[in-house]
Amino acid sequence: MSEFPRILPFGDRALVVEFEDVLSPEVNARVRALALRLDALPGVVETVPTFRSLLVVIDPAVSSQAIADDALRLAGTTTATAAGATRTVEVPVVYGGEYGPDLPDVAAATGLTAEEVVRIHSGREYLVYMLGFAPGFPYIGPLDQRLRVPRLDSPRVRVPAGSVAVADVLTAIYPLQTPGGWRLIGRTPLRTYDPTDADPFFFHPGDRVRFVPVEDAAFSVGALDHPRPIHAGRHPVFEVLEPGLYSTLQDAGRPGFRSRGLPASGAMDPLALQIANAVVGNPQGAAALEVTAPGPVLRALETATVAVAGADLSATIDGTAIEPAVPVAIRPGQTMRFGFPRRGVWAYVAVAGGIRVPMVLGSASTYVPGGIGGMGGRRLIAGDILGRGEGETGSAALTTPSLVLPVKEVTIRCVLGPQADWFTADAGETLRTAAYRVTVRSDRAGIRLEGPGLQHRGRADILSDGMLPGAIQVPGGGQPIVIMPDGPTTGGYPKIGVVVSADLRLLAQAQPGTRIRFVETTVEEAHSHDDAAR
Repeated sequence: MSEFPRILPFGDRALVVEFEDVLSPEVNARVRALALRLDALPGVVETVPTFRSLLVVIDPAVSSQAIADDALRLAGTTTATAAGATRTVEVPVVYGGEYGPDLPDVAAATGLTAEEVVRIHSGREYLVYMLGFAPGFPYIGPLDQRLRVPRLDSPRVRVPAGSVAVADVLTAIYPLQTPGGWRLIGRTPLRTYDPTDADPFFFHPGDRVRFVPVEDAAFSVGALDHPRPIHAGRHPVFEVLEPGLYSTLQDAGRPGFRSRGLPASGAMDPLALQIANAVVGNPQGAAALEVTAPGPVLRALETATVAVAGADLSATIDGTAIEPAVPVAIRPGQTMRFGFPRRGVWAYVAVAGGIRVPMVLGSASTYVPGGIGGMGGRRLIAGDILGRGEGETGSAALTTPSLVLPVKEVTIRCVLGPQADWFTADAGETLRTAAYRVTVRSDRAGIRLEGPGLQHRGRADILSDGMLPGAIQVPGGGQPIVIMPDGPTTGGYPKIGVVVSADLRLLAQAQPGTRIRFVETTVEEAHSHDDAAR
């Protein structure tokens, strides 16, 4: 058994500092204290404290070994008392009835009355161990042993925002409407996640929580089921006639909030975004329209210079094909359409001057599950008006990098770990030699693969720890899921490896049915290859 704390690899731009494999307030306090110390180190982009481990995201220009050495040294001398000051918050809860439909079942399963469940649940002070799963979702505990019940066998499709729930040794509050498998015993009117607020997150890791029973409360209605079109920007450039399957505004992403449960989002293919922007003279990370098939129908409202890069989705203007990565003038009344997807999955429409929407937490990227960024935190709808900036923001690139798109098969490099030792030796060999296929269930949160199962040595779950795009999670069924830009910031399945950052775009552009072959590499090889490419 390895000694703790220990350093685990996490792809080519992160590492994990792992403490004892226990759910303990003392261990969690050491994790949070270490996060404070590492956040101050040059080269550390951000940290994600979890129950008993710390994900450390590293600037690729900095030596990961140096960061690992510093992290291990500091972890060995960090105490729980260094976690800093905490605050205590009171959470009003209406227990039972329509707000807590599982309260009777929890009472029956524990041999208690509903009143006793409420008294026990509200009778102690809890710790917010971490945030994850969804923006602002607090994992709170430890729960009194008398209230410990398993999750639902079949998760609900919709759990209302504010629902107070229990599962196993924890309790939690759903910050927004999401699917969920925890047992609902009440609801709070407290808004714990508000994407319109300057600081959308109510809870912080380390907060102390007390639940206070109340008889009644006023609950917010939540998001509209039928959103209205939005007019964005001073210079309207496109009217959305048809929105397409999944059209959103994306830029370079929104880093820095993973510790609060909010992924960075951003383009599925960052290189394609950069190319589209470069050929119209925009900065590389300017906001552009990300589309997939079937694509949107856009009518030009003024003369503008546009470019399309990434997937070949048969883009046309008034029936004339648009060459990829070439600046094109579009005039008022002309219509841009997309047709059959010849190669790739995600294409980017850049407009000279950039597509302008209000920045949220420093980014225009849309994260639809969290209702944040872009056009009101949602996909495009018919009637939306997209506006551009004041004009061209730079000189168009004379040459652009070549853009590889996968066809029938693609090789993806990965670094083994951080939980490779949770799998059998045969599983590691299978990952390196077998072919997997991209399934139609893939999306911006994760690429789901099917192929030979990857067998765990024992159980198929861990104490949830931090995640980044590229993590190869393997649930109990043995089929790998590669986390993508909208994927969760923490997860409870072992990760057999992490896809190298530069190769993640190839996976994103692989159409359903494409064969995926993984090849093992090291952090050093991944960095040297990327340096050579530059």
